[in-house]
Amino acid sequence: MNVVIKVSDETKKKLIDYYKDKKRDKQIPYAVFQAEEEDTVITLYESGKVMFQGVSADVDATMWKEIDGQTTTNEPKKETKYYDASAVGSDEVGTGDYFGPIVVTATFVSKEDIPFLESFQIRDSKKMNDEQILKIAPQIAKKIKYRSVILSNTEYNQKYTKEINMNKIKAILHNKVLYQLIQEEHPDYDYIIVDEFARENRYYDYLKDIPNVQRNITFLTKAEDKNLAVACGSIISRYLFLKEFDKLSDALHIPLPKGAGKEVDKIGEEVVEKYGKEKLTEIAKLNFKNTERILKTMIF
Repeated sequence: MNVVIKVSDETKKKLIDYYKDKKRDKQIPYAVFQAEEEDTVITLYESGKVMFQGVSADVDATMWKEIDGQTTTNEPKKETKYYDASAVGSDEVGTGDYFGPIVVTATFVSKEDIPFLESFQIRDSKKMNDEQILKIAPQIAKKIKYRSVILSNTEYNQKYTKEINMNKIKAILHNKVLYQLIQEEHPDYDYIIVDEFARENRYYDYLKDIPNVQRNITFLTKAEDKNLAVACGSIISRYLFLKEFDKLSDALHIPLPKGAGKEVDKIGEEVVEKYGKEKLTEIAKLNFKNTERILKTMIF
């Protein structure tokens, strides 16, 4: 699938920053860059046109259209509809970090919980700093029902193959926590909402070999901004990720950086020098390009 949109100069800057660590070396005529993220190849042209190619092209294009302000006329209604509802929602953290686990959390937020959560000015964990997350997440976790799963790097590296990519792993983890929460807590919900990282048909195709599949899901782009259950899933996931990340740093006696940038490569080299390249299997996502860059510089 190919989708082309045109964005403003301000959004071009955001695109360049967002994909800076995912750029391909390939040079495209009249292109600012070409990058690859999971199932999508993104090409930004000097004209401001952006081409999205791949299975999830429409999902990524929709996200950037919303960031650029290209919303549809009925979007405000949809946001109110999902915001003022009792819902089960899930979100993940750690998929863009070379070091550290992937954490997915599903939460149930009833209409009665909304004023309590609004008192914390809840929003997407990506827009909150770590200090805020560490402060409010335990209070949220005491109030609302949730289920989380933490996928270690060792497990991730065992699972990741050409047939089992990041999006399939995410789908399996989201399904696991959603199914568990709903089966064990029997919440009275209006919607089950997932932040859309793949189209509905593709999401369920990822789960075709899973015995217990949670269905009747509403998939929304930027769902954490539209529904508090998804926002809470993002915050609790981030809290657990930070705790696990600190444990890794403490065990290594090396402060690990987040993300997948140049600083990550530098620390990766330090880890390999101190513990050997096999250590990356335990603490890093080996399919990231960082691995190749780190090991290229090392002499064994």
